[in-house]
Amino acid sequence: MKPAKGLLGTVLLLSLVFRICISFDTITLNQPIKDGGDNLVSNQKAFALGFFSPGNSNLRYVGIWYNEIAEQTVVWVANRDNPLNDTSGVLSINGQGNLVLHKQNQTFPIWSTNVSVSISSSNNSKAQLLDSGNLVLVQQDNQRVIWQSFDYPTNTLLPFMKLGLEKRTGLNRYLTSWKSKDDPGTGNASFRIDPTGFPQLFLYMGRTQIVAGRTLEWFKIEWIFSRMVVDESGIVERSTWHGSKWVEFWSDPKETCDNYLKCGPNSYCDPYNAVKFECTCLPGFEPKLPRDWYLRDGSGGCVRKPGVSTCNSGEGFVKLARVKVPDTSVARANMSLSLKECEKECLRNCSCMAYTSARCEHGRDWVLDMAQGLSGHKIIFQ
Repeated sequence: MKPAKGLLGTVLLLSLVFRICISFDTITLNQPIKDGGDNLVSNQKAFALGFFSPGNSNLRYVGIWYNEIAEQTVVWVANRDNPLNDTSGVLSINGQGNLVLHKQNQTFPIWSTNVSVSISSSNNSKAQLLDSGNLVLVQQDNQRVIWQSFDYPTNTLLPFMKLGLEKRTGLNRYLTSWKSKDDPGTGNASFRIDPTGFPQLFLYMGRTQIVAGRTLEWFKIEWIFSRMVVDESGIVERSTWHGSKWVEFWSDPKETCDNYLKCGPNSYCDPYNAVKFECTCLPGFEPKLPRDWYLRDGSGGCVRKPGVSTCNSGEGFVKLARVKVPDTSVARANMSLSLKECEKECLRNCSCMAYTSARCEHGRDWVLDMAQGLSGHKIIFQ
């Protein structure tokens, strides 16, 4: 009998060890996670979710980070503005089917997904961490996703995430910086899409636009270990994990011409002409405030030279090559027109000042925030 007891003890011990080593990717009504070592790990072990303290802080947050990268890199924070001051946190599914963060032996939520769940599904919800880094709340009876962390980004854009306004629901997805390396609370810098006119990306500090990105194509992120981050200093950067560190391969702003409205209306910024002066008036224009221009302040921009008519007076166009497309908030785009058709359309409209080879995009009355570089589009002005 003794050998049998020894065998039973061995089986029980192995069973306990095996139980501890299992990595779960799901929270259910009966399976929460607690601060003190409990983590969710996605199916392919790409991402983990758990409790953490950033930098030199002792406060506790629920976050998602890369699981197989030695340097803990947090990509999303649930309670970024409502931290816990101890390790009593529990993340669980409550009786209404929501994912909630609360303290042990307390029911008042510190953070919650706060969505409406049908009565039939309230006891049948689960939260699952996917290999994309997305945390989803799912109704198990119909597998419908009723909430996802990708809809509420913090400072990091991951592959398959979206930015911008969803007009049907009013949901506006955008990035906001941390307050500091030690505080993931909502910071002052944000990166968002302005849907006015032809949609474009803007980097803000508070309510001030500091950088404009003209195309929505350049920020696509396709590799799982690649990310875009808005930091607390107002810089947006892209990096990939290489070897044992994050390697930055793009950031904005980098130079003075990246700053929004550096040279004012009807002018462009040339970073390669900095010794003389970065700002240059468009052809047919002159500085609006010559004294400011002389003092190297081009923010007042330029105005048309006296006696110049641009409406049905036999006017033509002047091409300016290798430039960033101007501010498109007052532009009208027609992707179906050829460049020649776009020119005719512009000539028929007295308020049309320019069009671009990037697409049939008409600038109206004035041109804002344009810069020259080694590559770019061709802008044609009246």
